[in-house]
Formats: sequence, C-alpha cells, structure tokens
Amino acid sequence: MPYSASKSMRDPAPDRNIAIAAESLYLINLLPAPLVGFLVLLWLYRRHHAGASPVTRCHLRQTLVVSIWAGILIALAAGAILVLGGLDNPATWVLMILYVVCVHSAFILFGVVALSRAQAGLPYRYPLVGPRCEAG
Repeated sequence: MPYSASKSMRDPAPDRNIAIAAESLYLINLLPAPLVGFLVLLWLYRRHHAGASPVTRCHLRQTLVVSIWAGILIALAAGAILVLGGLDNPATWVLMILYVVCVHSAFILFGVVALSRAQAGLPYRYPLVGPRCEAG
C-alpha cells in the first residue's frame, strides 16, 4: 500500500465523517438507490470538496469518479449484452448474471474496503479506475 497508517496522514474527525458519508453514498449508489445515491454524492462533493482535507478530498473524488465509471460500465455492458443477445436468448441472461457477479461485485467489494479506510481516516485509491490522490 502506498499510504502509511501514521497519525500525520489521518483525517481529523469532522472531515472523516464527510469521507465516510461519501463512501457510504457510493455503496448506496451501487446497491439500494442508484440515482438517488449518486445525486446526493454529487451534492456532497460540490459542497465539501474545496475546503476539505487532502484525505477527504481523495475519498470524495474517488467515489465520484468510480461511480461514473460503474454507471458507464453497467450501461455499456448491459446494452451490449442485450443488443447482441436479445431478451429471449438464455445466454443473454447468463452473461448479465456473470457481469453482476464479477464486475459489479468487485465495485462493491472495493467500496467496502474504501469505507473501512475512510473510517480509519486514511486515503484509498480504487484499483484500475480510481484517479490519483494528492493525499499520499
């Protein structure tokens, strides 16, 4: 991991709550309320990004960018699978289930790890699609 767990890298408590909220909204966006979670996350980003600590800015930026990536991937993957396979083809549904189990679950797993890092007041960068953070 490129980030150490030293006390100097930890986020202060009020900013930590914003980072925790951002990661929680990311998971809400992926699981129970996709559009609502994203809109509230966008509002949280716009409200707190400028004045937040580097660790909190990292979490805010990561969640926003990765939420956009997850949305693009689900739209492209589901669209391509449905267009190429059709609704009546059983292979279409197998591919859709495989996508959800593999790709979507990976986004959720990384979100849970990021939430635990936010609770510890530490930065986190999502693998492959997460932008670089200035916090580390």
